[in-house]
Amino acid sequence: MNKTVIDILYMVSCIFFIRGIKLLGKTDTARKGNLYSSVGMLIAVVTVLCQKEVFASWNSSGLLANGYVWIAAAIIIGSAIGAVWSKKVQMTGMPELVALFNGFGGLSSLLVALTQYLVQKKGDCFTSVSLGLTVAIGAVAFTGSVVAWGKLSGKAFKKISSIPGKNVINAILCIAGVASIAAYSFFTESNLLGSTNMELAGMSATTVIFLVLGFTMVLPIGGGDMPVIISFLNALSGLAAAFAGFAINNTVLVVSGCLVGASGLILTLIMCKAMNRKFSNLLFKSFGGQKKKGSSGPAKEPAAMSVEDAYMILEAARNVAFIPGYGMAVAQAQHAVKELCDKLEANGAEVNFAIHPVAGRMPGHMNVLLAEANVPYEQLKTADEMNPQMSNVDVAIVIGANDVVNPAAIDDQSSPLYGMPIINAFEAKTVFVLKRGKGTGFSGIENPLFTNDNTVMIYGDAKQTVSALVSEFDD
Repeated sequence: MNKTVIDILYMVSCIFFIRGIKLLGKTDTARKGNLYSSVGMLIAVVTVLCQKEVFASWNSSGLLANGYVWIAAAIIIGSAIGAVWSKKVQMTGMPELVALFNGFGGLSSLLVALTQYLVQKKGDCFTSVSLGLTVAIGAVAFTGSVVAWGKLSGKAFKKISSIPGKNVINAILCIAGVASIAAYSFFTESNLLGSTNMELAGMSATTVIFLVLGFTMVLPIGGGDMPVIISFLNALSGLAAAFAGFAINNTVLVVSGCLVGASGLILTLIMCKAMNRKFSNLLFKSFGGQKKKGSSGPAKEPAAMSVEDAYMILEAARNVAFIPGYGMAVAQAQHAVKELCDKLEANGAEVNFAIHPVAGRMPGHMNVLLAEANVPYEQLKTADEMNPQMSNVDVAIVIGANDVVNPAAIDDQSSPLYGMPIINAFEAKTVFVLKRGKGTGFSGIENPLFTNDNTVMIYGDAKQTVSALVSEFDD
């Protein structure tokens, strides 16, 4: 295919990517944005196949030497896995699925770089450094994402782990990794050990070192930082793809990688701001690694209430705010919540949803759940939008949330949450907290909201509790 045509097709593909990301910013255009991005990827894939002359391999001798066979096999296997996975995965499993997607993205870039090295051996210094950085970032994204998946799914690394001197260990690994990239990129034939052996040793060491670094970097991070670390790993997977594009001289891979990397990093910084944490603290410190109390006051037993009594209060309420958390996802209560929302509105109440940026286990987790239940986008409010009117709320219903409504973030300097912007549920006239039990939540930080005078606990499965409240309105 003519180079000019290829460049034009790559440009068209990039335009589709950029337009798709723009449309993904709003719920009413998100599906169209996803379609635009998919069309852009289709154009990019077909163009790559033409540019790299894969079609010419049709006449290659031997079945396994035919490029079509490998491409078709990859498409069939990948499509089968994706189809089965999409049917089986629950909404509660979406965070760990996203973590694995980040890992697969990093692994793909890593494999592209290693394949390019095996085929080309060594190019100019820029290409060599790009290959080394692709391997490094892709390896960190892969193993880091696997650890995040294990923590979120509970299938591995169940207990919060700590690594003594982790910052020193990570620093040593980084220095050794950079030295390995330099050995691969700049070692010449004039050296005594021979360039080929040193290049192989450098590339091998780079791969192993950064695979280990991804593990040691994410393992000590506690549950409170998981939404942010997923976003950061997503940025790394995009950055790895961009460097892979430099290494193999592919324009569309550079552009798409930069888009993913930049958007992931911006989201990471936004979420850090929402948690009042510096980006450096994400990498070098974490909260939620140990069980800590958010208040040093005297122990007080939370007041509990039955569904029937809670209904009496809700029936008289004229302003209700739902504050969802991961517990809503676990109970798959979003549809029941929508039913209760409809009942309250039919009863004359104004209903809103207060969504904290780090509620759940991944960015936008609560928004996705509520959109699935057809909750109007206009009812989804940020903390900045809801907090000024929280004192006018008759009933705030906290569903499985802990840290994002913890008042210790405001008034307890000893709390690891101190300074984190929260949803001021404690200002509502009455607070219902729906929880399975009396635990402290995923991050292990106690919440003094639960013992406030205006707070009552409704213990049990959130879906069953909300459904019971809906039934009370029907009676």
